[in-house]
Amino acid sequence: MGKASNDKHESSVIIRSAKDKDLPEIARIYNQAILETTATFDTVPKSVEEWRETLASHNDKFPLVVAEYEGKIVGWGSLRPFIKRPAARFTVENAVYVDQDYHGRGIGSAILKFLLECAQREGHHAVVALVVAGNTPSERLHRKLGFETIGVLREVGHKFGRWLDLMVLEKLL
Repeated sequence: MGKASNDKHESSVIIRSAKDKDLPEIARIYNQAILETTATFDTVPKSVEEWRETLASHNDKFPLVVAEYEGKIVGWGSLRPFIKRPAARFTVENAVYVDQDYHGRGIGSAILKFLLECAQREGHHAVVALVVAGNTPSERLHRKLGFETIGVLREVGHKFGRWLDLMVLEKLL
């Protein structure tokens, strides 16, 4: 698919379509977020087989991509339909996850930039991000790339014994 480039770390990140061989690493990164953070409202780790089903549901219009850094899968991202109703067919939701050991190296930016390019190329009009309030790195990433907060859903998640707000951010293409 391509190389991302802006800063010194980001320039050595390769973003490409996810393949079956990448699923264990995608699962590892996501399960780390499930078990250790509030970045996702999922509470039960996902198996490689569940990721195989997810991979099968993605295509050029709704890509699932991985980030390779120094030969290792260190992040993944995706676009998926935001609302599965015909009038919302031009709006997608993005997801970006980076291995915690690789935060701050431009990997999330490389993934999201690539997803935004895909969204524009595929004719999507709006990209939505649902970000748990308090997830400062994700909020910062999305704002850096032009997303604006359009609303907050109060206490719609409960994880690790506390109620969580969900920010809705959007970028019009």
